Amino acid sequence: MEQADTAKAGGLRIAVLLSGTGRTLENLIAVIGRGELRASVVAVVSSRASVRGNDVARAANLPLFVVPRRRFASVESFSQAVYASLDPFAVDLIVLAGFLSQLTIPPAYRSRVMNVHPSLLPLFGGLGFWGERVHRAVLDAGMKVSGCTVHFVDEHYDAGPIILQRCVPVLEDDTTETLAARVFVEEQRLYPEAIRLFGQDRLRVDGQRVRILPA
Repeated sequence: MEQADTAKAGGLRIAVLLSGTGRTLENLIAVIGRGELRASVVAVVSSRASVRGNDVARAANLPLFVVPRRRFASVESFSQAVYASLDPFAVDLIVLAGFLSQLTIPPAYRSRVMNVHPSLLPLFGGLGFWGERVHRAVLDAGMKVSGCTVHFVDEHYDAGPIILQRCVPVLEDDTTETLAARVFVEEQRLYPEAIRLFGQDRLRVDGQRVRILPA
């Protein structure tokens, strides 16, 4: 664990799980800092030792735990190590932010783990669909729209109940890079919105549907 100050009390207590650049973590830190989301990031877990996201966590003085997936023989043992890192922090919500390892969801965390995916699920989701691969598949399929999806996480890749979605156009001259950039702009808006709804206790899971209660 990296040395860090305890997060300020008040609001939703979030843990962020990452495996890469930490751009989503940066965005959440900025949104919280501007007072647009009543929450605090109380811990960060990374599945990789040498990624930029770890530096983002350190720069923000956040408790950081590196739990390399390759050191564990099973999804279950890896997941137990992740939750053991988070247990002392009384986490309200786990936010996956480019976290590339599968995670089991114990009963205590049902409907308390969120993910954002860079497509309109259930299209272009599941095992192997991450990052540039998603956008390449969208372009190869000749789609006219793409977008992003925030959903609760279950035992299967990209299959949990959908909370929010937002569309973006696919332009005639798009590359994977330009499409990814357009989708990420919407991710930066949509993910905090979903977290805000969770913090306001306005999300109800009804089978595979998430109902959003009025304010």
